[in-house]
Amino acid sequence: MVEIRLAENDRERADAFAVRHRVFVEEQGVDEDLEYDEHDAEATHFVAYDDGEPIGAARLRTLAGDCGKVERVAVVQSRRGEGIGRALMETLENEAESRGLSSFILHSQTRAAEFYRRLGYERCGPEFEEAGIPHVEMQK
Repeated sequence: MVEIRLAENDRERADAFAVRHRVFVEEQGVDEDLEYDEHDAEATHFVAYDDGEPIGAARLRTLAGDCGKVERVAVVQSRRGEGIGRALMETLENEAESRGLSSFILHSQTRAAEFYRRLGYERCGPEFEEAGIPHVEMQK
C-alpha cells in the first residue's frame, strides 16, 4: 500500500531527495548542482512510500498571493504507471489548498505534459529548455 506524506523531518526529506537524485540525476542526467537549489530549504516536500521504501517525491513553493509552484515531481522508473504521480499531486494540491493556495503553476518536461493536462493543467507559453530538457509552463 502506497502512502503519500508530508516530509516533516530530516529522514523524510532525505528520502524525497534520494528519489529525486535517482530520477533526475542518475536517470535523466541532470547536474546535481541544478537539482538541489536554494528553494529546498523553504519548500514543502512530499514523499511516497511503499512498505517504507521511498518511491516518489514532489515539492511545493508558495509564490505571490494564492499561487503555488509545483516542482520536482518524480516517481522511480519501476513504479511509473501505477497512479503514484497522481496521488502525489492530489496530496500536494490538497495541502496547498488547506494553506489558502488556489492556483498552481509548474514547469513540465514536455514528455510529461499530458500527465498534467489530465490533472487539469493547461499549457501557457512556448517550449523552453531547463536543465538541458525541453519543458513547458502549465497552470491550473
